[in-house]
Amino acid sequence: MRQTYGVVRLYYHLVSAHSLWSFFILIGFFMQSLPEAYQALIIGASGAIGAALVDQLQRDPRCGRVVGLCRSSDPAIDFEDLDSIERAAVRIRALGPWHLVVLATGTLHGPGTPEKRLAQLNYQQMESTFRINTIGPALTIAHFAPLLDKSKRSLLAVLSAKVGSIGDNRLGGWYSYRASKAALNMLIKTASIEISRNSPLAVVAALHPGTVNSALSAPFRGAEIGRPAEQAAAELLTVLDRLTPEQTGEFWAYDGKRLPW
Repeated sequence: MRQTYGVVRLYYHLVSAHSLWSFFILIGFFMQSLPEAYQALIIGASGAIGAALVDQLQRDPRCGRVVGLCRSSDPAIDFEDLDSIERAAVRIRALGPWHLVVLATGTLHGPGTPEKRLAQLNYQQMESTFRINTIGPALTIAHFAPLLDKSKRSLLAVLSAKVGSIGDNRLGGWYSYRASKAALNMLIKTASIEISRNSPLAVVAALHPGTVNSALSAPFRGAEIGRPAEQAAAELLTVLDRLTPEQTGEFWAYDGKRLPW
């Protein structure tokens, strides 16, 4: 395995980013930093990125178990039914402890289209967006963070978005989406401080996946300008694999760059 990992590292320095993710798809991605036979849980496994993460991890011979949860899984997690989060956590607890938990859920907007002007703000749109992008993930972190292995390295990652960065907001618009992701980022940062007290080897991260070819981005030319979900999954796992406990509670892009809050 050490020899194989060395080949992967060498290949990383010799090929383009496009060829790199193709190489990972071909041979499978290895999470080197997690314990042997680590256990992975992907929440939002029916989405493009979530499904690609499950597929990548199933190919990893070092991964002992991969479980994907979504609205149609058993147990199910549905942010329209917030009680389902606790029910799923109770069921999943018996299969733990978990070493990798990724929350790959999200919505660009509720009923209607993203608000570009203040005059377009309305309660229904904002409530729907915050429920899916902020409240649901917050409760998921609350119920699933205690399931992380406290004695070994573990990773808890949540898909956020660069447009949720207050420091990077130069264009305005997309009010509910930006605000819901900004609130999510604060929840992730705050949770990372608490989690580190009981799990000093854990890393909590907010991740910006970039534009991905998916149903979520399809109305906004995602099929034209987005990357394949398989590529995004490989890139995100690469970023997570390199993070250290000292870097917990930070905001990272798919290319490994740290983003401003």
